[in-house]
Amino acid sequence: MVRTLARRIPRRLVALAAGALVLVVLGGCTLKHPTANLVRGKQLFVSKCGSCHTLSHAGATGAVGPNLDAAFRQDRADGYHSNDFRGLVDYWIQFPSNGNVMPAMLLKGQAAENVASYVAAVAAKPGQDTGALALAVANVNQKPAVEQNGALEIDADPTGQLKFLASSATAKPGSVTLKMKNMSSVPHDIAIKGAVNQVGPVVTGGGVSTVTATLKPGTYEFYCSVDGHEAAGMKGTLTVK
Repeated sequence: MVRTLARRIPRRLVALAAGALVLVVLGGCTLKHPTANLVRGKQLFVSKCGSCHTLSHAGATGAVGPNLDAAFRQDRADGYHSNDFRGLVDYWIQFPSNGNVMPAMLLKGQAAENVASYVAAVAAKPGQDTGALALAVANVNQKPAVEQNGALEIDADPTGQLKFLASSATAKPGSVTLKMKNMSSVPHDIAIKGAVNQVGPVVTGGGVSTVTATLKPGTYEFYCSVDGHEAAGMKGTLTVK
C-alpha cells in the first residue's frame, strides 16, 4: 500500500513529510470529504492562511510560512496534477511539522478539505482565478485617510486580506491617534514607523487597535507589525504637514 501511494504522490513532496506513516494517513485524506467547495476554500485560505503563505491566485503574499506556489512548481512541471497534492495539503493543515508556527488542526474536516482542494487546484498555476472563484473574496477599494480632530481611522480589510482600507493618510503636526478596526479573524495591529516607533495592541473579530504619537512635519509609515504582514503589503504612508 505504501509503495502504491508513493507512486501517486510526488517524490519531492513525500520527502517533506514524515515517511511511510504519513503516506498511509494521506491515503485516507482524499476519501473523507470527496466533494470540496473551492469558493469556500479560497475564502478560508485568505482569512486563515494568507497572512503566512504566498499563493498568487489568492492574492496572498505572506512570508512567514512556505511559499505554496514555489513548493509545487517543480512537481507541476514534472506532470503531477492537483489530485496528487490534495491529500498532502490536507495533512499539512492538520499536522504541521514540528517547530512550525502554524498551530495543528487550524482547520478540520470539511473546512480543511476545502482549503486543501483550493490550494491543490491553483498552486503554481499561471493566470488568475475566474468565475465564482474570482468573486470569492471581495476587493475593497482603498481610500486616503484624513485626520479629524486629531484622529485617523485606518481599518483593516474585513475580508482578512493583508491590507488596510487606506494606503495613505494625512494629518496636522502634534498629537495624532491612529485607530484600526479589525473585523476579520486574522490578527492585526497598527503601528507608526519613522521619528517614533509606536505599536498598538493586536486585535481580531471587531477589536480596535490604537496608537498615539506626537508627530512633527514629515513622512512616516503606518503598518501592521504582526510577522510577515508589513512585508506582504499591509502598510501605507502618513504625511504630516
